[in-house]
Amino acid sequence: MFRRLLLEDHAAIFTIAAFITAASIFGAFLWRALRMQSAQVERFENLPFASQTPAARHDADTA
Repeated sequence: MFRRLLLEDHAAIFTIAAFITAASIFGAFLWRALRMQSAQVERFENLPFASQTPAARHDADTA
């Protein structure tokens, strides 16, 4: 029954390579976030609120 389900040894290499790639990208993002300067963190915290969106300006004009 399981004769058609053959797991080759080289198939594990792709899984391990994908995991290492994803883990290294996540690790790089984490390292960069942890080493970020406090001034840059404050700028990113207020980024969505720095300017009004066109929809918000339109709503403010009509009110």
